[in-house]
Amino acid sequence: MRDIYEVFAIKYATHKRTSELNFMDPPDIHDGPMPTDYFIWLARSEQHTFVIDTGFNAETADARGRELIRCPTAGLALLDVDAKDVNDVIITHLHYDHVGNFDLFPNTRFHLQDSEMAFATGRYMRHKPFRAPMDVEHVVGMVRQVYAERVVFHDGDADLASGLSVHHIGGHTAGLQVVRVNTRRGWLVLASDASHLYANMERGNPYPIIFREDQMLEGWQTLRRLADSEAHIIPGHDPKVMDLYPAPSDDLRGIIVRLD
Repeated sequence: MRDIYEVFAIKYATHKRTSELNFMDPPDIHDGPMPTDYFIWLARSEQHTFVIDTGFNAETADARGRELIRCPTAGLALLDVDAKDVNDVIITHLHYDHVGNFDLFPNTRFHLQDSEMAFATGRYMRHKPFRAPMDVEHVVGMVRQVYAERVVFHDGDADLASGLSVHHIGGHTAGLQVVRVNTRRGWLVLASDASHLYANMERGNPYPIIFREDQMLEGWQTLRRLADSEAHIIPGHDPKVMDLYPAPSDDLRGIIVRLD
């Protein structure tokens, strides 16, 4: 029997923007406002707890013009998870909004794709479009975690525990990985930035920050193969997630939703 997980999306920040910033092929200007939200995720079973991504802090929010609502670790605390006690954090990719705050998880193992570390530290960072979503201090910090023997590297797909696996997608970055989780409603896929919004996949129109468009488009087919249905695919930044899924309790409404 596979483990069955509870899965939560924890909103920690937001950004007001217009729709043309969310698509490679900008839609009609009359589409108007289309904000994005920022999440980390928690998957836990009776045996295992995984945090997926670590968000960003107030300094980064100020520098990049994002509205920080709360420290992501404060969101975890609302689910009775102390960042200091977390043993496993999956980093979907090394963009600033997914790997900041790694220092708040002092006892964890970070799960990362080989190709993502090579991407973030290699020749492609000579080009501003590829390095702009990175924070060099985050990247250097993760290299330090490697030297401290706290990074678990994966080369492609890997089972991390019963009922939970990571899958290399690429596209948005060279080493973007998604997380497949067994839940009481079936196989769920936390897509992270393989699809920022539901509309990216629905319209066949990728988010414009992209390393390889072919991998992004093929990756959508992989998401559909891994998930039990398109309703089991959770995009990385869509505010609709907070409307489509229930809060675990009334006091967490607008903060956390349960995806399983």
